[in-house]
Amino acid sequence: MRGEWEHVMRRDEMLRKVHERSAQDRPWDVAVVGGGATGVGVAVDAASRGLDVVLVEAHGFGKGTSSRSTKLVHGGVRYLEQGNIPLVMSALKERELLRKNAPHLVHDLTFVVPNYDWWEAPFYGIGLKLYDILAGRSCFGGSKILSKSETLQRLPTLNDKGLRGGVAYHDGQFDDARLLIHLVMTAADCGATLLNYCPAIGLLRDAKGKVNGLTAQDAETGEALTIRASVVVNATGVFTDAVRQMADPAANSLITCSQGIHLVFDESFLKGATALMVPRTKDGRVLFVIPWHGHAVAGTTDTPVAAPSLEPRALDEEIDFILETASRYLSRPPSRADVLAVYVGLRPLQKGAGKTSALSRDHVLHADASGLLTISGGKWTTYRRMAEDCVNHAIKLGELQNQPCRTKDLKVHGYMDRAGGSQGDDNFGVYGSDAAAIRALAKEAGLGVQLHPALAYIAAEVVWAARAEMARTVEDVLARHTRALFLNARAAQAMAEPVAKLLSAELGRDAAWAAAQAESFVMLANQNMV
Repeated sequence: MRGEWEHVMRRDEMLRKVHERSAQDRPWDVAVVGGGATGVGVAVDAASRGLDVVLVEAHGFGKGTSSRSTKLVHGGVRYLEQGNIPLVMSALKERELLRKNAPHLVHDLTFVVPNYDWWEAPFYGIGLKLYDILAGRSCFGGSKILSKSETLQRLPTLNDKGLRGGVAYHDGQFDDARLLIHLVMTAADCGATLLNYCPAIGLLRDAKGKVNGLTAQDAETGEALTIRASVVVNATGVFTDAVRQMADPAANSLITCSQGIHLVFDESFLKGATALMVPRTKDGRVLFVIPWHGHAVAGTTDTPVAAPSLEPRALDEEIDFILETASRYLSRPPSRADVLAVYVGLRPLQKGAGKTSALSRDHVLHADASGLLTISGGKWTTYRRMAEDCVNHAIKLGELQNQPCRTKDLKVHGYMDRAGGSQGDDNFGVYGSDAAAIRALAKEAGLGVQLHPALAYIAAEVVWAARAEMARTVEDVLARHTRALFLNARAAQAMAEPVAKLLSAELGRDAAWAAAQAESFVMLANQNMV
């Protein structure tokens, strides 16, 4: 069992490292604010180059946008239509690197674009062939024009009225929050120090007024922490401008937000392993209905949001839009009663005029006069390239030791080739090489029990999340370390009490803490229902 638990994360150890560094009055090379895909990506890149890195996250890792995506690792067919060829090509290259370095979490998925008009087959067929060409050697599989019968064979629940055929193409799929957690573990494996539930509350300055660190607060104890660093990176996604205003209250806004919602249904709405892609909805976006963890996920929308929030809510009109659009293409029209869960993510977009759906998904690096380095925008697929650009700038800004980027070939924690057995018949494939430790845990008394009949998660996964992945709350476990909340909100609510008891035993909390955790989660999960 020793080898299986060799690379685990403990929050008390991370906190001890921060205290030791402060006591020595020794600055870190890079301090990162934000524990989503961008911030953690920066931590992985910087630590793998040998830099001393600390990261603080105000909540659980991946609490915001990074756990609420459409679950696709893709070049972006829609961006191709918009003519953003550089973004598409960059994303396609990054897609291949993700599949290579995290095959236990990223895999090929076949999509079908159904054709109901005569012109759609040649039009989409040519466009998707260009997508293949742009991917080059990174192509996941060639596109193909399908007959009506071939289309229905791949998508048996498709509405066949007026159907002429379809076009099949390939892209990538992943579990966003699980990848994020394994990136946190990768950063830790490379020597980074990462603290969740530790919000940054202020910035430090040197005698010349340059930012040279930050102050943070341990949300669990209330203790203040002083973290000095050569460079501070602001990677807080939709909250980017709030951190920039810590350095300069008059700082102009860099980003604007839009929200996208997803509805989750039983797998019977999309039988098989093929995804449906609707290339043009009435709002000019694409709609996906994809198979994911034994369910069907439909999304997304693009609704402007005036201000970011930690728990964005789906609007009735967004829910109706997805139900209405999906009903046109599925032989069994879904209704509100069929929705098992709804989740909402906010997009940090470059500020600009026009519809949010047309705003760039490229990333932006911005160094304020104070020396604060901000990275914003981008998309999950390109997180690694974003991090590489950011660390290159941080090295110049902080005059740090310059080492080349190593993440193109860096295996993500848990790496295990799918052919090597990481995707077995059980629920543990997303853990990769860590699965052996969880299977061993499951043999202990009471830990092999399934937490709810509607979902495959067992008690051992809760214990693993607490002992090895720094899970601190019921929400951490049920929303991100497992995906229960985003698959079946009511089932997740029923799991809250047993999960709280398991967590309280692992974290040394009392019964009152467990009861409060369960109650808080049940209230939160109400927002994930329609």
